[in-house]
Amino acid sequence: LLERIKGLQSVWILGVLVVIVAVFGVLSPTTFLTAGNITNIMQNVSIWAVLAVGMTFVIITSGIDLSVGSVLVVSSVVAAKTMEAMGGEGWNTAVVGLLVAMLSGLFWGTLNGFLVAKAKVPPLIVTLGTLSVALGIAQIITGGLDVRSAPTVLVDSIGYGRLAGIPAISLIALGFVIIGGIGLPKTKFGRYTYAIGSNEVSARRVGISVDRKLVQIYALSGFLAGLAGLLSLAQFGTTTIA
Repeated sequence: LLERIKGLQSVWILGVLVVIVAVFGVLSPTTFLTAGNITNIMQNVSIWAVLAVGMTFVIITSGIDLSVGSVLVVSSVVAAKTMEAMGGEGWNTAVVGLLVAMLSGLFWGTLNGFLVAKAKVPPLIVTLGTLSVALGIAQIITGGLDVRSAPTVLVDSIGYGRLAGIPAISLIALGFVIIGGIGLPKTKFGRYTYAIGSNEVSARRVGISVDRKLVQIYALSGFLAGLAGLLSLAQFGTTTIA
């Protein structure tokens, strides 16, 4: 059992993380290991964790999605502009913004998947192109200025909300991490993802619709990037064009 544990890559990654935390804890014990700092780290990591779930599926297929950062930005911009046009600070406006952000991310992810699977363009080239296009569209929509129109209920409930002292945004991210962690080894979609990444030709020969699955996988990555865009809007109350 010990040999098996030592051979797991995740165990070594966890070990490195523990060492890093220990080093910073020793260097700055009164600042780094405080409850406030740990909470801030959890909040900041939450958005990246949601992005990482989708990216994990893409990477397992031997692909890459460089566009997630720009998809996050453009999705948050479109959602913010939609909520700004609707007006109001209630959940109705927030839910519409959520739907718009997720649909925007789903569109970009599906576009990436179609170009990779159907047009046979390398993922690096496709996502590098959509990275630039999505960010350019966000610049045009906002004129290069930050948009500050997140409903108060969104910021208060998700951005700064707490449940048993744990940030709500971190609990949301944890939920998606758990779903992704269970879905990869336990569902047909996850097993097909592994099969495509292991050997795409063999996956086709056993009857897996590789092209359709690739579109779905990139669509998932874009969908989660759109969701992360709204979480970013909730956390910071503004969209930042970078």
